[in-house]
Amino acid sequence: MSHRYDTRTTIFSPEGRLYQVEYAMEAISHAGTCLGILSKDGVVLAAEKISTAKLLDVSSSAEKLFKLDEHVACSVAGITADANILVDYLRLTAQRHYLTFQEPIPIERLVTIVCDLKQAYTQWGGMRPFGSSLLFMGWDRHFGFQLYRSDPSGNFGGWKATCIGSNSQSAKSILEADYEEECSLEEALLLAVKVLNKTMDSTKLTSAKLEFATLTLEDGKPKYTVMSVDHVESLLKEGEDIRLKEEEEERKKKEAKARERKAATKKSTTTTTTSSSSS
Repeated sequence: MSHRYDTRTTIFSPEGRLYQVEYAMEAISHAGTCLGILSKDGVVLAAEKISTAKLLDVSSSAEKLFKLDEHVACSVAGITADANILVDYLRLTAQRHYLTFQEPIPIERLVTIVCDLKQAYTQWGGMRPFGSSLLFMGWDRHFGFQLYRSDPSGNFGGWKATCIGSNSQSAKSILEADYEEECSLEEALLLAVKVLNKTMDSTKLTSAKLEFATLTLEDGKPKYTVMSVDHVESLLKEGEDIRLKEEEEERKKKEAKARERKAATKKSTTTTTTSSSSS
């Protein structure tokens, strides 16, 4: 039935759905995982690398993380070619705003402008939606540190912690359970490692498959940092140690509960036997 209504983005199905937009979101769900976490002293972005070939000539320090201006950066999930167009547009928009007003563009304003463009591509005939979703992290003097997510439909929203890409629903469930609003940047990094460890398809996390970036304040000015390979390795090792410790504690709790159940069962059996003997 859907093939009758998915030839153009401007055609609604009888159920009120735009299939081309849904297809774009489906493309993102098969992309590498990206997640963002807001902490009291900064923002963390983490992304799963897709191209890990040894012969690949890497021309930049990050594959899915992009610096847009001194105070804002983003990570992308989906079709990289589409994302590159949006990243260039975002950088140009930020510089135009600075040239006009002589101050950095507010984060929400930047996100709103690019989402207006995304929405237009779902409404104009002869065009298709951008097959990319973006996570923005930034800082401005109005609202401090911020984290936003935008979809191919043009929707966007502010988040404390969120995830896009493959296994995003599982990652969101873990974030909802473990995220604390007053967490530090280091705690946010370890939480990101924990989420990726439980949701990525890889059996073991390595620095070749992941990239991390942070946005912090240094002397009152925002500083964007892409973590080095050595830093990522040490972070993954610390996260692995914490995971093993938690598993050991969980194992001990299960063994204690099993002993308690066994003791309770034995006590119940003894009581029953005593009662039968007395009768």
